[in-house]
Amino acid sequence: MTTPASKRQSLAARLAKPGLLVAPGIFDLISARLADRMGFDLLYMTGYGTVASYLGLPDAGLATYTDMLARASAFAQGTSTPIIADGDTGYGGLLNVAHTVRGYEAGGVAGIQLEDQEFPKKCGHTPGRRVIPMEDMVEKIRVASDARSSSDFLIVARTDARTSLGLDEALRRAQAYAQAGADILFVESPESEEELARIASSLDKPVLVNNVEGGRTPVLPKSRLDQMGFKLAIYPATGFLAMGKALEEVYSMLQRDDAPRSLEGKLYDFEAFSKLMGFEQVWEFDKAHARD
Repeated sequence: MTTPASKRQSLAARLAKPGLLVAPGIFDLISARLADRMGFDLLYMTGYGTVASYLGLPDAGLATYTDMLARASAFAQGTSTPIIADGDTGYGGLLNVAHTVRGYEAGGVAGIQLEDQEFPKKCGHTPGRRVIPMEDMVEKIRVASDARSSSDFLIVARTDARTSLGLDEALRRAQAYAQAGADILFVESPESEEELARIASSLDKPVLVNNVEGGRTPVLPKSRLDQMGFKLAIYPATGFLAMGKALEEVYSMLQRDDAPRSLEGKLYDFEAFSKLMGFEQVWEFDKAHARD
């Protein structure tokens, strides 16, 4: 059985090896189970996608700690791959941050992402984001680092300062967060390949790059990101954008066409999907407990 501790140890070992880790965004249990079976080293619980799929709301500080912990725990319990989960701003002050870190760790994920936005936060590729003073976030990272029970539980420190305060300030913050105890650094929303290269080369700890199709940052080939020196590449929006496109297409077919014919080749095989969701175990259980 894959335990939370073994997942964290596996991720820590993989981070120590050369090469870029690629993490698809998961946002519900279907996306989590699909990604889990594909052999990724890491999955990333996207805040945007999780809030959208769970609550049908924008990622604008509307989801609570309880909402997000419930989803993170369900994803961790339903998969064998390590997960880094979005923890927004920590859902309050320093005491809240400590409580959030302990909750996420107990929930079974391998790491938590915390960001230096003001509350209510917003998606990092949308306008109107403001950041708290650097010193306040440094204290949050120190508290987060102290609150975890195992050093294998990773703290990802994200700064949103690039958009409003410039890249120099974002890098200064990332370095301060590293010194405060963050394991992975995340400078959100750089706006050019040159900025990406500077971020990757300026920081001593593992650096994460956020690839959002249609967002503020250019989405580069994985080989180029690896060459630059990034350690993790997350693709938080790819799954839910693909799902939205596919659903729009097939729902339109239901309105417009002779559905059985037009849907050929557009759908996941039903039996395979049932197995993905765990029905084989149900069938075996029923056989074992069937009455003569």
